[in-house]
Amino acid sequence: MSEISVIISTYNAEAWLEKVLWGYSCQTFKDFEIVLADDGSGPKTKDLIDDFVKNTGLKINHVWQEDDGFQKSRILNKAIVACSSDYIVMSDGDCIPRADFLEIHQNNKEKGYFLSGGYFMLPMDISQKIDKNDIISGNCFSLKWLKSNGLEGSFKNNKLTAKGTISKLLNRLTPTNPSWNGHNASGWKQDIVAINGFDERMQYGGQDRELGERLTNYGIKSKQIRYSAICIHLDHKRGYKTPESIAKNQAIRKHTRTSKTPWTAFGIKKD
Repeated sequence: MSEISVIISTYNAEAWLEKVLWGYSCQTFKDFEIVLADDGSGPKTKDLIDDFVKNTGLKINHVWQEDDGFQKSRILNKAIVACSSDYIVMSDGDCIPRADFLEIHQNNKEKGYFLSGGYFMLPMDISQKIDKNDIISGNCFSLKWLKSNGLEGSFKNNKLTAKGTISKLLNRLTPTNPSWNGHNASGWKQDIVAINGFDERMQYGGQDRELGERLTNYGIKSKQIRYSAICIHLDHKRGYKTPESIAKNQAIRKHTRTSKTPWTAFGIKKD
């Protein structure tokens, strides 16, 4: 059994997923498995996974379901069940992890807590420019390299440059709430299963935050590591984001917060 299970969600995005898997191939922390939560991708994704397993030695468990529209919460629940480790890191198939990404999660995990990381969003032109060599060399996490490829200045650039004491200080000072973020969060499998995983009624937008709100209702505290555990977020279209899905999800989240319930009847187990 691996020390960490990494759940990565994907759907027909092989070009981005390939970059992400190269990121996991050069992690400083090695004792992990990848559980790929695949919401109905075609055969190209399976071919990509098979190549990576053969050429890199990455341990990848491909958990797939038939395409039935946007059913990310459902496939994530299947992936949670499939995890063989006691500790789960969750991210997305468009987020390339820095080499120390899993090491940071491993070093900061603590019973009674979940960890809340962030992401560094890239524009589409830079997302497309990044190749295997840029990932393995770490250039795509270098502010100098990114600026040479058109990245504009911003306070958020501190995510890429902060190290050690500075990153810990920024983690404490940031006004951003340490929520469960689907692109970069981690917690204990037993806690996630105890609240019945994701609410499968939820569509695009906020199902990760709602999971974190129920973890909080269950008594789990959160720790901020957004300036320590770094992943870069590749740009993409968000075709499933609709006013209807956002409104539906907001109503479910409001009920979760006001009722203080940790359990969903629409999760891993169906009541």
